[in-house]
Amino acid sequence: MRLLLVEDDAMIGRAMRQGLGDAGFVVDWVTEGRAAELALGNGVYDLVLLDLGLPGKDGMALLRDLRKRHDPIPVLIVTARDAVSDRIAGLNEGADDYVLKPFDLDELVARVRALLRRRAGNPGPLLECGNLVLDPVKREVRLQGEAVSLSAKEFALLETLMQRPGAVRPRSSRCWKR
Repeated sequence: MRLLLVEDDAMIGRAMRQGLGDAGFVVDWVTEGRAAELALGNGVYDLVLLDLGLPGKDGMALLRDLRKRHDPIPVLIVTARDAVSDRIAGLNEGADDYVLKPFDLDELVARVRALLRRRAGNPGPLLECGNLVLDPVKREVRLQGEAVSLSAKEFALLETLMQRPGAVRPRSSRCWKR
């Protein structure tokens, strides 16, 4: 799964990209709102992690524009803005979830996985197709109950395909490249 991280703080951005990458996601990182707007125009992302206080274009304005275009991409706001009114505004503008900084990276990964499952119409943690079962949390694949050994790239590709069965994913989307 390919994520767009929009975060202007270098230390937080590096840590998030590393942690999400270690969890098996492909993460592209931009540091300002206008760059995020351009990146989102290519349609290759499965989810956006969005800070609100950004140079160039505020995160809330970016979210508002996404929803005005009826873009269904899940958006997880990750911000230090902790006022209840800010959280309400973010969710009312169309964010799918709202996480306050500082946060636990494991919780952030779990929230990302939950949003991606919901988007794919699969509320449970396991992805199943016939006798093939993929557990994205444990990073395990089983075929007819037997463990299957896959490289990180193979696992990412299989997970992408199982998240949206029947959907066409062009090679140019680079959804499984690191």
